[in-house]
Amino acid sequence: MNSSPKELQVVIVTGGGHGIGRALCRRLARDGVKVVVADIEGDAAETVAAEIDGVAMQVDVGDEPAVIQLVEKVESEVGPVNMFISNAGVAYGDADSGSISAEGGLNPVADRWAISWNVNVMSQVYAARAVIPKMLQRQGGYIVNIASAAGLLSQIGDAAYSTTKHASVGFTESLAINYGDDGIKVSVVCPQAVATRLIGMEDDSDATEGGFGGNEVDGILKAEEVADIIVDQVLEGRFMILTHPQVTTYIQRKSGDYDRWIGGMRKFRRSLAK
Repeated sequence: MNSSPKELQVVIVTGGGHGIGRALCRRLARDGVKVVVADIEGDAAETVAAEIDGVAMQVDVGDEPAVIQLVEKVESEVGPVNMFISNAGVAYGDADSGSISAEGGLNPVADRWAISWNVNVMSQVYAARAVIPKMLQRQGGYIVNIASAAGLLSQIGDAAYSTTKHASVGFTESLAINYGDDGIKVSVVCPQAVATRLIGMEDDSDATEGGFGGNEVDGILKAEEVADIIVDQVLEGRFMILTHPQVTTYIQRKSGDYDRWIGGMRKFRRSLAK
């Protein structure tokens, strides 16, 4: 049975100041939901919250006490959290030593593996720990984790991103298996390229070309398109949400002949290096 936005009263969206998170905040607000815009960039959260009559909260999702404090503050000051969307994520790219690089490439950072694990995976664990006990008491709720098509396939040039997004998918599967019988609806979202800062495109550019430094990208979607797909399919009760239809074909090719798929990815990598 499909759900309705009417049952959603309070939703927390992490990484809500930009990109997919911002688009989700806007869409949910249009549906009449009270949205808590959570972002490590407090100014960005304030801007979005002011636009949608939401609530802005600055938070580092990689800090578990901060996530716990976020949920407790929302529950006491805004209302029971019906849905938690863990959207915040990071990507740094491989540095010169490739997959084993500690440091970041396109986005310099000293230890991309540690930060990627903390933000792309553990932040979702922290959020689940904070809200699921409350949802169990209320006999219902939604957990939505934004992963990536890289969590089902792979992102050439960013081993830490690919690995942690695989972990995000695995963790979300576990949540669905463990808590689905208790009325908690769980979804994982695996988009391919979206026109956001994560692929080098600025907010409000209204472009769907030029991401990843101008390299060929298959089907960049606007954040608003992706947000609509996510909300609609979450409310339909879908677990796996693939915003880009071509990803289904790629998954079938990978599972049908893994060795051939690896060979194809190597070929694609060589083409990018030209």
